[in-house]
Amino acid sequence: MRIVDRLQQAEESGTPYFSFEYFPPKTEQGLVNLYDRIERMGRTGPAFVAVTWGAGGATAQRTLELSEACQGIFGLDTLMHITCTNMDRQQVDKALAGARSASIRNILALRGDAPRGDEFWSACSGGFTHATDLVKHIRSTYGDYFCIGVAGYPEGHSESVDRDQDLGYLAEKVKAGADFVVSQLVYDADIFIRWLAKCRDIGITCPVVPGVLPVQSYQSFRRLVHLTKVAVPDSLRQALDDVRTNDQAVKDLGVEHAVDTVKKLQAAGVHGVHFTTLNLENTVMRVLSALDLGSSARGGGGGGPPPAARISATQLEPVGSGGQPPGAWDDFPNGRWGDARSPAFGNLGAYVSTYGAVMQRFDSGGSAWGEPTHVDHVSELFVKYVEGSVASLPWSDEPMLAETQRIKDELLRVNRLGFWTLASQPALDGAPSDDPTYGWGPRGGYIYQKAFVECFVHQSMFPGFLSRLQSASPRITYYASNKGGDFITNAYSGATPGAEENASAVTALTWGVFPGRAVVQPTLIDKMNFLAWRTEAFHTWTEWAAVFPKGSAQEAFLSATADACWLVNVVDNEYKNPDSIWNLFK
Repeated sequence: MRIVDRLQQAEESGTPYFSFEYFPPKTEQGLVNLYDRIERMGRTGPAFVAVTWGAGGATAQRTLELSEACQGIFGLDTLMHITCTNMDRQQVDKALAGARSASIRNILALRGDAPRGDEFWSACSGGFTHATDLVKHIRSTYGDYFCIGVAGYPEGHSESVDRDQDLGYLAEKVKAGADFVVSQLVYDADIFIRWLAKCRDIGITCPVVPGVLPVQSYQSFRRLVHLTKVAVPDSLRQALDDVRTNDQAVKDLGVEHAVDTVKKLQAAGVHGVHFTTLNLENTVMRVLSALDLGSSARGGGGGGPPPAARISATQLEPVGSGGQPPGAWDDFPNGRWGDARSPAFGNLGAYVSTYGAVMQRFDSGGSAWGEPTHVDHVSELFVKYVEGSVASLPWSDEPMLAETQRIKDELLRVNRLGFWTLASQPALDGAPSDDPTYGWGPRGGYIYQKAFVECFVHQSMFPGFLSRLQSASPRITYYASNKGGDFITNAYSGATPGAEENASAVTALTWGVFPGRAVVQPTLIDKMNFLAWRTEAFHTWTEWAAVFPKGSAQEAFLSATADACWLVNVVDNEYKNPDSIWNLFK
């Protein structure tokens, strides 16, 4: 069904409606487990579900696969995103043909973020410059077959300097053939309500659906706000700051604020809401229940796909992992360091481009990261980051967390030696769960951590470093890989030396013990999540190199350094001896 027909029916009758947005998981296990989640959430009767598209078509096949499953297997009207960023006409046409062959009739036409490697956005040869061009192309090629949605920006597009002009661009997209609008995330309902009134004033009469992302965790929300610059009411900021170490309280606030936002929108005559789920389930379902939306939220059995269209439970049995049951994935979503089998693994990266950090703007004084042409220059940059005189790295868009102050001197030392640290944490042996620096989870519990360091190591230093790691086994667990794909680890499923390396071997980095519940392990390291991150980590060298002119000494050096480095993750399993890990770095 064309989504706009359903939305118009709801608008005319004044019936509240909602939809869900998912992203293609990074891992096969995550995809299987997402199917199970979509099947459950589909029973609530969403007006549609949306599936995101990676920049430049990076997730094209996985996006189409997930969209096809939502449409064909689960019987849910599916909105497939397509961006024209870094995609020529042939790639766009291939994606549209794939959607049509899968009986997908709804497309969200987006320009997308600036291509990696360019400071500013520009169309690729044979491609499209604006989302309006993409809308026109879809309409001229396929007529009315596709229902077309476009994005709207209540606070103005990040590249726009004139909000009225931005509204004019939206009107152009609608005039070109767009059927409905989905807005950027809304945390301040008043901003959306005023913007919607302006849309109506200039003749945009199609359905406009606000985007809502309930706060899931304190750190992920801070990063989202930092990167997107979305407006957040001071009252919400302060309330979250007050409970930042209590994960459950953060989620409760997220639910409360989302419910209040939707109610305020409904009171202003806005009947729909589009939930960005981050592939998480519990918080969104709590919001639906509080709003009395959805058949399951009301206790009914209707809505969603017919039973015959659903995959059986045995086909979609959740794939768990060592010590972290699937039901706990939503409790403590920790992105990069979460369980790679979770549908939400790496969730924020699917929605927020790291482009803003990697392609950091240059001021008249030059790049904050300098112009490296020697490994010593890279070491200097990492040292400045640890010292706090540089606020970001190509691999990190925010300053270091407060907990790293405890190991700051050691981090300075190892970075000066040429071990370029990307992530680290100190060992903890029973810190209170309400500790302002290290605490998380419910009150009355205790937090434990193993010391770990993840760093780039130049190939000239790697053999000696690897020898020390091997000598320290099994106290030390390590994973190492280079850009070429070589992989080394001592994480084995067997207990004896020489046992076959097993991808299912999982090492808990952090765990919490709380009253009335099983031990919680929110951060893990295994082969799967290490290799998933490895791809991104090495590609970031390429992004950094692309800041500089092609053929420059800086570009050549950074490209060569990426080829010459190993990414190494080191975990010290002896958490009661917090400083022993640093003896390996010399």
